[in-house]
Amino acid sequence: MIKTIKKQPSRRDFVKTSSLATGGLLVFPSMMRGISKPRSNSVLKLALVGCGGRGSGAAVQALNADPNVKLVAMADAFKDKVQESLKAIKDNFDGEKTIDLPNENQFAGFDAYKKAIDLADVVILTTPPGFRPAHFEYAIKKNKHVFVEKPLATDSDGVRRVLKSGKQALDKKLNVVVGLQRHYQNKYIDIFSKIKDGIIGQITGGQVYWNSSGVWVRNRQEGQTELEYQMRNWYYFNWLCGDHIVEQHIHNIDVANWYLEQYPVSAQGMGGRQVRNGKEHGEIYDHHFVEYTYPSGAVISSQCRHMPGCMNRVDEFFQGTKGTVELGKGIVRDLNGNVLYQFQDEEPNPYQVEHDLLFQAIRNGDLINDVENGAMSTMSAIIGRMATYSGNIIELQKALSLDYKIVPDDLNWDSPAPVNPDKQGNYAIPTPGITSYF
Repeated sequence: MIKTIKKQPSRRDFVKTSSLATGGLLVFPSMMRGISKPRSNSVLKLALVGCGGRGSGAAVQALNADPNVKLVAMADAFKDKVQESLKAIKDNFDGEKTIDLPNENQFAGFDAYKKAIDLADVVILTTPPGFRPAHFEYAIKKNKHVFVEKPLATDSDGVRRVLKSGKQALDKKLNVVVGLQRHYQNKYIDIFSKIKDGIIGQITGGQVYWNSSGVWVRNRQEGQTELEYQMRNWYYFNWLCGDHIVEQHIHNIDVANWYLEQYPVSAQGMGGRQVRNGKEHGEIYDHHFVEYTYPSGAVISSQCRHMPGCMNRVDEFFQGTKGTVELGKGIVRDLNGNVLYQFQDEEPNPYQVEHDLLFQAIRNGDLINDVENGAMSTMSAIIGRMATYSGNIIELQKALSLDYKIVPDDLNWDSPAPVNPDKQGNYAIPTPGITSYF
């Protein structure tokens, strides 16, 4: 069962949360001449593009966010994923909500996303992130409001495309919420406001973590082409996933960017494959350690790991001139270790809140746009990967302008896979000191 909440935030909560949490933009109707505001009781048509577990959960949350949302289209590269997702969505509601999606609106293939987006007012984009730039471009071109999962790309080319589309969304006054849900989580919003008020002084450094045992593996099946295998086992190929420093650890890197109110100047680090290093693990590393240097001089140490049987930690910890903050526990301390503040407020599900606020913004004629922050935090994670793969210092602005593109255009089922294994089935692994980007 997909966990959801049904409480709608108040207007006061919406204003407070949007302005503080998105780190982006909140515009009120008086500032927005010409915006099209849906009637309060009109049906908003929803399309889901990317029918994995996250997509199914996001669709449920969107359907819970507003009583007049109707799922009208679903799309995925694979038809079986569409059918599995539709069943999961129906099972979640167990007859409490009518989910009537005709077969002709269940699309599969590389161009399926266009067919689904064309039918909707609001689009959920939850495919593997390598496809995100193209799908987001099309949604904005077609004037759709969007919920888009993180990360927003896997290479520099993709980040630039997303930034361009994000500016077009602003011009068109289209709402875009990015699935960096900590921006919609009360604890993070509340403690950020305390830091803005100076409770720990200026942040001088910190540590951010996503250390876990790792994620699923989908084994090669008889008869699969190399392209289909990689798309089924997408987490282990950089053109699709970006490595787990981008796909997962972006959350914690993004919090550092948010709390420092800056993006890093550069990254340097180390990593490798020690435990999860089989053929089924494709070409990604199982551990990364990166030092991010910020314009203020602050240095954030970033670590992420996919290793079973080790210490697990997903958290952010910052040091300031007057104290420290441990976000996992919601505790702020002075330099002597005395507790200055402990978050103890209500904590609704932020995955639900981000959808609640998206649909409230659409209904009220307000505007949320998370794109710049989502894209730049994606790029921050990408330079971390580039640093660990190469063993060199990677500057963010230099990397952002680099002709670095690992996702092919116009793929179809007859296309060759972007990377291929050797005769023994092993993929080329990035090697520090040898792998180079400049």
